[in-house]
Amino acid sequence: MTPSPLFCSLLSTTLLVSTLAGFVRADNWPQWRGPRGDGISTETNLPARWSTTENIAWSLPLPGMGGSTPIVWGSRLFLTSADSQGDLWLLCISTEGKEVWRRKLGNDRFRHRMAHEGNGASPSPSTDGKHVWAFVGSGDFACFDFDGQEVWKFNAQERYGKFQIQYGMHTTPLLYGERLYLQLLHSGGAHVIALDKNSGETVWQVERKSDAVAECEQSYASPVVWHKGDQAYLITHGCDYAIAHRLDNGAEIWRLGDLNPKNGYNRTLRFVASPVAGADLIVVPTAKRGPVVGVKPSASGMIRAGSPGEQWRMPKNTPDVPSPLLYDGLVYLCREDGTLICLDAQSGKELYAESLHKQRYRASPVYADGKIYLTARDGVISVVKAGPKFELLAVNRMNDDISASPAIAGGRIYLRGFKALYAIEQHK
Repeated sequence: MTPSPLFCSLLSTTLLVSTLAGFVRADNWPQWRGPRGDGISTETNLPARWSTTENIAWSLPLPGMGGSTPIVWGSRLFLTSADSQGDLWLLCISTEGKEVWRRKLGNDRFRHRMAHEGNGASPSPSTDGKHVWAFVGSGDFACFDFDGQEVWKFNAQERYGKFQIQYGMHTTPLLYGERLYLQLLHSGGAHVIALDKNSGETVWQVERKSDAVAECEQSYASPVVWHKGDQAYLITHGCDYAIAHRLDNGAEIWRLGDLNPKNGYNRTLRFVASPVAGADLIVVPTAKRGPVVGVKPSASGMIRAGSPGEQWRMPKNTPDVPSPLLYDGLVYLCREDGTLICLDAQSGKELYAESLHKQRYRASPVYADGKIYLTARDGVISVVKAGPKFELLAVNRMNDDISASPAIAGGRIYLRGFKALYAIEQHK
């Protein structure tokens, strides 16, 4: 039987929408670690080499420093920034490099602490293409539409308790489905919170119990979601443990321990790097040259060193601040001194450990177009060929301080420095 014209029209429309939806998912960078929360982009034709004049589409001066990664949706970029007065702003910038609007979020009372490293503009915003959400170190959390109209706003310190954390609250909330997930782990309390993204109201809040003490009570890491098919759960990181939670009520599924063993307890082991969750492996870093653990997503209950829930455990040489990258059966770990370690994801076996540009590294590595981009604090970006053998493709210098991770979208790499935002693309 020949299909009706109406059926053909509907089918064509459905296919077009599906195609566009797939394109949008691949093309945007909607939150800190990209479309799937793993630092991976499907963009191609990206440059390996650039300079302050070569392969630069534009640069835009910023009102002040910040460590938040810019996010990208369509023709809009969003990022937070402090200014010289310590005020914290959400900026909307066009992909042509022009500021569209800015909205004040709060004031950074921590701006004099570790001022050379970061401030209240360290958490990254997120977007679903209709609204943008921004959280800053002052505890102010707000939702705006793409025209800059405020939808809701509240202060997390007023709602959940005053932050007691040495260098300020730097965690980035996670957008997943209809909710935002927030971990507030500090000496004044430890809670995991789910918010309705449309109203900002608390859906659930659970206490995250731990026997951590001293600085170990404080976490600068961000939550991630593991998902495979129709299965998903939340992972929070800090206070000596990585913990998996049910998405519907925050109940604990598993808890990874022996990250700060009691027989040699380090009272300053605060976690900064966040886990990365692949479909078949979750990679959990620690801090200060401690262990890295490969966790099986099927794990449950308490997981100790050598437990069945572990895929492998590397006893030392974790990244201290950059989060791991997991791609194509390999794990990439960028240590804070610029050592790049590559592991086999299945076994945890080290394939290489090579030294990059010698500097501090704060940004997390990202993958795109067969390349790993690794950003040093002094603005030097090393580009390494993805794969089990080390091959350095290029070293690029931006003449700016950079602690933010790169964002990749629309055929461009966006780098956020303390002075400016840069759009990098392959010139034809």
